[in-house]
Amino acid sequence: MQKPNAQLVDALQRLAGDGLEDMTCDETLSREFRDRAISDIVRSDPPAWSVLPPEQGSQLPALLRGYTGKDLTSIPWRRKLPGLREHVIERSPDVEASLLWARPGRALPNHGHNGLELTLVIEGEFHDHRGNFTQGDISVADETLDHRPIVGDSGPCVCFSVLFAPIALSGSPIQLMGDMIGL
Repeated sequence: MQKPNAQLVDALQRLAGDGLEDMTCDETLSREFRDRAISDIVRSDPPAWSVLPPEQGSQLPALLRGYTGKDLTSIPWRRKLPGLREHVIERSPDVEASLLWARPGRALPNHGHNGLELTLVIEGEFHDHRGNFTQGDISVADETLDHRPIVGDSGPCVCFSVLFAPIALSGSPIQLMGDMIGL
């Protein structure tokens, strides 16, 4: 069984292949076009944020350090629930980007999704009914998914999460109460 991120990559590759087959303009694949595109990219302005230099013992990928302006050791975590901390990087009406830290064995509350959620595992692991997600894996969740992620016992789990709509808590009231108090 493929992990959801592998399914997404396969779908994107098929879509890109279909797009290439439908092309009618020979220039789009020419060496001159490629060289001009690469030259335009190289001459373009850098993004508004810069990549921080590597730090000794850093666990946060360089692009995320550039985005947050911090390293993992200096993130100002906020307690969300017992055994679950959060650092909101950016929030707007349409999207929320955050870092999440969960203690080993922590079960997150059962929840569904009102929109797309993308979660990159930076450190540690978690699992749900779809399988196990470890460092470098991306969990893709949408309106069709209702799950209860559980952090592995080997150590804390740190994730970068992008939500395009709020989550919706689900499950029995007793289970939800236990999840909220960290049992």
